[in-house]
Amino acid sequence: MRKKLWIWQTILLVLLFGFWHVATHPDLIPPFVWDNPNRAAFFFGEPVKIFQVIGVWFTGGEIYPHLWVTLQETALAFVIGSVAGLVIGLWLGLTPFASALLDPYIKAMNAMPRVVLAPIFMVWFGLGIWSKVALGVTLVFFIVFFNVFQGVKEVSPVVLSNATMLGASRRQLLRYVYLPSATSWVFSSLHTSVGMAFVGAVVGEYLGSAKGVGYLIHMAEGSFDINTVYAGILVLTIFALVLDFAVSFAEKRLLVWRPTQGETEPQL
Repeated sequence: MRKKLWIWQTILLVLLFGFWHVATHPDLIPPFVWDNPNRAAFFFGEPVKIFQVIGVWFTGGEIYPHLWVTLQETALAFVIGSVAGLVIGLWLGLTPFASALLDPYIKAMNAMPRVVLAPIFMVWFGLGIWSKVALGVTLVFFIVFFNVFQGVKEVSPVVLSNATMLGASRRQLLRYVYLPSATSWVFSSLHTSVGMAFVGAVVGEYLGSAKGVGYLIHMAEGSFDINTVYAGILVLTIFALVLDFAVSFAEKRLLVWRPTQGETEPQL
């Protein structure tokens, strides 16, 4: 079943790129669609030229320093934001008074459009990687924090009562009840967090940087090189998928106790 699904997904991908190629190539697009046959390629790029740009980047080695900087920023933002969200989410979930005290401030910070903080972070940390990491952390933190907080709140009172009656200490409750409950919510949020970490890194590079894939995209936009812009977007998308796959792999390893969908559905 999985092999058949992969085949159909590959066919769909080939069809999408085939349609993109036909719809943007000046010699293939029907003349009644655009007044100027080059207009579609100007707005949407041409897949063949985009792959040529990617090929030159990887064979010539130009992309590696920029990709390394973007991946460093993404990984640091992802790890720091996830750990901070996990620790503070657990702490507030287990401390009702602190949760009630800080509730309006957390909601206010979450409602703030955090992209506007990018110029402030550049003033604080400069144009290096740490201003991008700081922006990515603000994007990742609240996603993980709210999921962990909710995971702790969703722990069954019956399970807690039974564990307490059996003599479980506070540390044992944290290790065997709260953390497993929060872990499931954490991994559901990490998939979104990976994308947010990439957004923080690329937006930061886009606004002010001398290295990174976001910087390459910004430079290409300045010269109206749409094929290079799409090439940068495609490279970032592929690496975001690779990181998401790594998170899924870790999730399968750490959540082996969780029943699969087929096991929880009633048998008809």
